Amino acid sequence: MRIRNIFSTFFFIGIIITSNAFPYIPESDSIKVTDTLKNEKIVVPTSQSNIPNADSVTGISDNQTILAMLDSLVSMTFFTDTVFTTDTSTLNVYNFPADSIPYYPDSVIQARLEDLNKTTPFEIAFNRQIRSYINTYTIKKRELASTVLGLAEVYFPLFEEYLDKYNMPLELKYLAVVESALNPRANSRAGAKGLWQFMYRTGRMYGLKSTSLVDDRFDPRKATDAACHHLTDLYKIYGNWSLALAAYNSGAGNVNKAIRRAGGVKSYWAVWPFLPRETRGYVPAFIAVMYFMNYPSEHNLYPIAPKLLFAETDTVIVNDVLSFDQISELLNIPMEDLVFLNPTFKTGIIPATKDKNYVLTIPERYIATWVDHEKEIYAYKTKKGIERDKLLAEIKKAKERNIHIVRSGESLGLIAHKYRCSVRNLKSWNGLRSNTIYPGQKLVVYAPGYSGKRKSYVSNTSSKSTNISGRSKNYHIVKNGENLGLIAKKYKCSTTDLKKWNNLKSNTIRPNQKLVVYAPAKKSTSKSRAKKNTSGDDKYVYHTVRKGDTLWDIAKLYNGVSVDQIKKLNHIRNSKRLKPGQRIKVSAKG
Repeated sequence: MRIRNIFSTFFFIGIIITSNAFPYIPESDSIKVTDTLKNEKIVVPTSQSNIPNADSVTGISDNQTILAMLDSLVSMTFFTDTVFTTDTSTLNVYNFPADSIPYYPDSVIQARLEDLNKTTPFEIAFNRQIRSYINTYTIKKRELASTVLGLAEVYFPLFEEYLDKYNMPLELKYLAVVESALNPRANSRAGAKGLWQFMYRTGRMYGLKSTSLVDDRFDPRKATDAACHHLTDLYKIYGNWSLALAAYNSGAGNVNKAIRRAGGVKSYWAVWPFLPRETRGYVPAFIAVMYFMNYPSEHNLYPIAPKLLFAETDTVIVNDVLSFDQISELLNIPMEDLVFLNPTFKTGIIPATKDKNYVLTIPERYIATWVDHEKEIYAYKTKKGIERDKLLAEIKKAKERNIHIVRSGESLGLIAHKYRCSVRNLKSWNGLRSNTIYPGQKLVVYAPGYSGKRKSYVSNTSSKSTNISGRSKNYHIVKNGENLGLIAKKYKCSTTDLKKWNNLKSNTIRPNQKLVVYAPAKKSTSKSRAKKNTSGDDKYVYHTVRKGDTLWDIAKLYNGVSVDQIKKLNHIRNSKRLKPGQRIKVSAKG
């Protein structure tokens, strides 16, 4: 068996070395042959229907997994031009017709690969598999290849930064093209995610955490750092980058089996016949990517420009809960830009705290505005949902969630009375369609006053946006650097209000523009309530407890008041001591 394996290995290597092992593409009458730079023989089909099919040329079927990654780019919209075009005025050095698709004979492709082989530590060969993938990128998937060329301007500088940091070959940046086609939200059927396609367990091994809100595998920086460590570990095992790539795809166990079956030869092309089927196309696809990204103009391929380049972005540290809606509405950053640049946050919510900060990537031109208005961004209330308040409320109310086990003789009415809630609340919290319950049944119940849909979640902005009564009409002159979000914050209204009051169709405003604004009523709800509850004692502001009130509810009614402050003023250790009609101190006057 060993002799047979060694023989098959040398036979396969002989096929690779002999470039004439596959036929050249015949030139048909419908194809025009031209001579260009360096006297290279280029076949320029007059229409795409005359292009030889890659499969019929090589007899090799394309790897469906890699093609699926390319096709995942179809839904992306982060480009200034989503239709493939060729800029013949500036980039087309070969003067190809705009709609032409050049096709080169094997000898030309092989010569170019030999030139690349002299400058890289990877084992670059030329065979049917590689030619098949080159045809895929340069003929079959031209528009997607142009999209990849555009995305390279966004991600390759980042990849090169990390590869250089760990003293690794810069050509490894092409691996991400094979893995994800540079789609930051790529998600395979097997569950691999992100630019570098980490599986859950492998990602955890290299410090990539996944939660319901955040997945580090989608973070370009963290995932690139993890990929560098993973590839370094694989290279230490094999001392060969091509085998390290194969192990990255199929696992070290499969590569080790292939090496044993190849008689112990540590060469990718020697072990190629013994690798899993999907891995056999992996390194050929990698070489094909390296080729077409080094010779794009020779194939009349040019990048579709993305909206932002890597150099046009910067990062900020987020240290409090924040939503994309808040950032987009206040700073006027397009939502699609935030989503594209920050795929880590799966639901558009950044669950940051003082102890756990997150990095947010935004266009560089918004950095100064972020720094100047950071506190306002955290406090800003968007009109459609108030994600920040909801998340904070859920976090702080989690401890109020209890489980009640139904006893014999109990009904929903008795349980509702016990927990100071309504039967409707109990049915809503537990998804009950009727009032029927049974002994031993577990019911979710919340602390008194919790309804699952608090009035405190509704901002002052939403209540005022539909009613101008009580407001006085004023005019605001737009200053340099101001936007609708900042003006809305100043006048305690929403951007929708401003647009409605001024008949604006978009968020665009200009310096010195005169805007109609309605100032808020002089006496707010919280102040008037404080006045009513003020006793003869002028030292404190008092609040009369209503049925269902909690310390959290009361604190929300008075600006600048915290739960801990109310507890300290009233010597309260347990919030269950609150009773309807009870008067408690809210804050000290002055």
